[in-house]
Amino acid sequence: MSGARVSLDIGGTFTDVVVYDETERRYRIGKYPTTPADLAEGVLEAIASVVEHPADISFLVHGTTQGLNSLLQRRGVRVLLLASAGARDVYHIARGPRTRMYDLHFRKPEPLVPRRDVAAIGGRLDAAGTELEPLDERAVRRAAARYRDEGFGGIAVAYLFSHLNPAHELRTREILVEELGEDITLSLSHETANEWREYERTSSAVVESYIGPAVRGYLARLGEELARRGMSVPLHVMQSSGGMITAESARRRPLQTLLSGPVGGTMGGVALSGAMARPNLIYVDMGGTSFDVSMVVDGRPDVAPEVRLDGLPMLMSAVNIHTVGAGGGSVAWVEAGGLRVGPHSAGARPGPACYGNGGEQATVTDANLVLGRIEPESFAGGRVPLHPEAARSAVTEFGRALGSHTPTGEPLAGSGIGTVAAAEGILAVANAKMAQAIRTITVARGIEPGDFGLVAFGGAGPMHAVFLARELGIREVVVPRFPGAFSAWGMLQTEVRRDLTEPYYRLDVDVDGAELANRLAGLAGQGLRALDDEGVPELARRVEHAVDLRYAAQEHALTVPLEGADEPARPDFLDAVAARFGKLHEQRHGHANPGAPVEFVALRTTVHGDLGRPAPERLARAEEDFPHRSRPVVFDGAAVESLIVERADLLAGHAFQGPALVLEPTATTVVPPGYVVRVDDLGSLVIEEELR
Repeated sequence: MSGARVSLDIGGTFTDVVVYDETERRYRIGKYPTTPADLAEGVLEAIASVVEHPADISFLVHGTTQGLNSLLQRRGVRVLLLASAGARDVYHIARGPRTRMYDLHFRKPEPLVPRRDVAAIGGRLDAAGTELEPLDERAVRRAAARYRDEGFGGIAVAYLFSHLNPAHELRTREILVEELGEDITLSLSHETANEWREYERTSSAVVESYIGPAVRGYLARLGEELARRGMSVPLHVMQSSGGMITAESARRRPLQTLLSGPVGGTMGGVALSGAMARPNLIYVDMGGTSFDVSMVVDGRPDVAPEVRLDGLPMLMSAVNIHTVGAGGGSVAWVEAGGLRVGPHSAGARPGPACYGNGGEQATVTDANLVLGRIEPESFAGGRVPLHPEAARSAVTEFGRALGSHTPTGEPLAGSGIGTVAAAEGILAVANAKMAQAIRTITVARGIEPGDFGLVAFGGAGPMHAVFLARELGIREVVVPRFPGAFSAWGMLQTEVRRDLTEPYYRLDVDVDGAELANRLAGLAGQGLRALDDEGVPELARRVEHAVDLRYAAQEHALTVPLEGADEPARPDFLDAVAARFGKLHEQRHGHANPGAPVEFVALRTTVHGDLGRPAPERLARAEEDFPHRSRPVVFDGAAVESLIVERADLLAGHAFQGPALVLEPTATTVVPPGYVVRVDDLGSLVIEEELR
């Protein structure tokens, strides 16, 4: 093979690989077991399983969970935080809101840096960025000595108002490099997050230093090993924003890789949205342990300027993904006589009871198997043999426990509820939990789910998609090709991306349009120069601008897109951008205040670079019927004779009615009675309710 474009997505159980052969113009899919102890080993073996000679790789992009795992599992390095004297407790005071109002045991998230590891550094800027006191350079050198003597692994520097004037932070870096050398992991808050909000900016710098050594070490080892094996092109890494950068750039800004893995599915969704001419789509990715929801609105990914993980805020552009603990391995349990599902998961080991690895608790996968919605012989491409009797036993025992206690936990006479009823109950509760996750990212933001289509992927997503759509009033469900590896496929559809932010505090009446246009042009110049390091041809670059606006005296702002860097210089700019802001405000909050003073908060510029993307592969048109068989599958308590179809046998134009199961190595699509399926030119399954 020559000219292979390769993408990889690391999951909890498998690492998915997608290869596009530029000669044959065809995709191939591969899976290799993930190696949690050393993720690089699994990635290298996954590549070797689909590409014989690494020298044949013409492009490689990778979604890594290295930084995310380090944060969520609290396995990062010990960080020394340098903060302004007199404000050293900004990080620990944090914010006051209770995120779980009725939780009597609520505690604020545990900081990554204990208070004893915060060094107070003299020197002060005022709220305009003007120096009031010079930097205490001796205090910085004392901090360097402490770093050297006490075994720290990273340093974060976050001084008051450094987003307005970074001079003190820049001088601090010079001193630290003099004292400790250039190999230290060092994050300056104005480089990590050049925005206001001292706590959030400090938190961003701390997280970057905390995960930095793990991400940098992993990428360095992977890049060196790929080069040793003969790969000559740069390794690219997905960013949380949905764009990609070279591994060398990611090593300098490791925070940008935090959500590197999950965003691939959303970016695949952007490509699918364009190819299908459906601009508004909801994407659901259901795997073994979690259920992720994201959106494409007007053909664009839903990107937010802030993300919060494990209770810790980070100021960075990130695809808005809402995650709940609901997956194929989610365990069913009884609380106060009621049925609950998740967030606890059986994981890969021992896994669901049907895996035969010692698991005894009923899970979502066991329930689907009991109802006949999974083919035991072909699950996970036949690599994971299932044991239907073990699943039935676990669900039966759960049904007995569920129906044999009062809400206060007192035992009742009788044998509980039946096996089928218990299995359908487990799936109904899991579906309700996932539907609520979709409402969280849509209804809570003024978006009606029924106005969108639903795209389902992940190993378990297509199994539940139609039931979710029914509950939410969504009329159309789409299951793309390779649903189990859709996130990896999506990574091949992305562009290089750089995001730049600059504070800009002005009331609308004080805005100088020409000066604002110059500042935006300056940001664009910085971003375009950064694309030189990414190897992007000049003709393949584009720039987008936006401003953060709020009503005067408001706390939070909304990001409003601009038509170009020169728009602020137009005479009608303020009226046009205020109207745009009012429309967004009404959509998000349910009201607007036309004519009220508007305040500018920040400028945002995004540069994109296109390194080429493979065109979607079109299926041949069907000229004859497809092979199929049938067997009973349980729907609404009754076993119904259902169509069983291999997806590999389906071509563009094929259509059939439910009930049906569509089988493929990476997923199973469940079509209940009353729905019809057709296959489009892209090979997607388009499922709609049958007209009556």
